[in-house]
Amino acid sequence: MLDERARVLLRTLVERYIADGEPVGSRTLSKQSGLELSPATIRNVMADLEESGFITSPHTSAGRIPTPRGYRFFVDKLLVTRPLEHIEFRESAHNIQGQQPQELIGAAARMLSELSSFAGVVASPKKIPAFRHVEFVRVSERRILMVLVAQDGDVQNRILNTDKSFNQSQLVEAANFFNEHFAGLPFDQVRAKLTEEMKRLREDMVTLMTVAVEAGEDVASHVDPVIISGERRLLQSPDVGANMASVRRLFDLFEERSQLLHLFDMANKAEGVQIFIGGESQIVALDEFSLVTAPYQVNGQVIGTLGVIGPTRMAYDRVIPIVDLTAKLLSSAMQRELGEG
Repeated sequence: MLDERARVLLRTLVERYIADGEPVGSRTLSKQSGLELSPATIRNVMADLEESGFITSPHTSAGRIPTPRGYRFFVDKLLVTRPLEHIEFRESAHNIQGQQPQELIGAAARMLSELSSFAGVVASPKKIPAFRHVEFVRVSERRILMVLVAQDGDVQNRILNTDKSFNQSQLVEAANFFNEHFAGLPFDQVRAKLTEEMKRLREDMVTLMTVAVEAGEDVASHVDPVIISGERRLLQSPDVGANMASVRRLFDLFEERSQLLHLFDMANKAEGVQIFIGGESQIVALDEFSLVTAPYQVNGQVIGTLGVIGPTRMAYDRVIPIVDLTAKLLSSAMQRELGEG
């Protein structure tokens, strides 16, 4: 544990470094900390903080910068967050709009990026969407338009190519059977139940149902699990743009996504805002970055996670409320759109 004097100096050092991006020296700490300490005393405290791993001294400067451990102590013990301005809050709430869940998720990712000036990331709900309603429309002799309305209100259209021709009355019959027996189920369960129903169906209906289930499973598998917005904003940060090897690793992570999704799954299990600083994420590509996350929910159930990825030298006092606010706004918007609020 650090005594009060060390805490004040560490907080002052981290705040100055976040604001200026320059190593912080004893003279600056003497002026900014509000403590009436001699330069020798400040140097002694700084030496203790360095020995404990909270700060480090770059080779080119007499000043110190925070280490990941220093940032962690700052975030956990010393940070006071500042609420977003009222106008900014109202504009943000207005920005998360859409007719379907994926539109809301995309809007939330953009809002995170715009407010933080870093990359906004939103993990989509993980479960395979169930369907609420299906319609079949004859397009040509052997082509059928399947209109699929998911439980969450998302609407998808797929063209089905069949080996035989169906008239519209047959298609209505098939849709009615589909909606009566399978509505509310995800398509992996529909396939299992369809196997049981096949003995009661005419051969032509079995053919159409099988094609429809395959198309429905295709729709479910093509939901983008992670939406990322503003990754190019990271290049504008001097802490990031100067290290292109680190940038390439991060962009490879954005492209591949499975590690990022695993990290978000971990964050899903915790309550409220979570902060991963540098190597804490155990993802090499994030060693020089921080990730601030929060879950979003519908009807009290967590259905996904969102967050901001930026350099470790980020203004945590601002990014944390941005992430927290966006999670609350996305939760409210999803609740409204799903019609369950």
